[in-house]
Amino acid sequence: MSLNELFVTICQRRDHPTPESYTARLISRGEDEIINKVSEEAIEVILAAKAQGNQRLVEEVADLTYHVLVLLASRGLSPDDVEVELEHRRR
Repeated sequence: MSLNELFVTICQRRDHPTPESYTARLISRGEDEIINKVSEEAIEVILAAKAQGNQRLVEEVADLTYHVLVLLASRGLSPDDVEVELEHRRR
């Protein structure tokens, strides 16, 4: 699954929540809960990078990426907004 496909799925779950959707439940719990998950996953990325091997690092970066995308979606932002900022910094 590409990052764009993942983001589209996150937005669909945000816009059409179902009880079994982790994404919908996370968004419904509010921004503080999403931020807590981003923080938790960031720490897990660091721990994986220090001592848990490449596969574990990839897994934790995937988790962090997902939660950052949920945070963006909850704010009405998108990866395109991040790309614009990165392009701006490149100049």
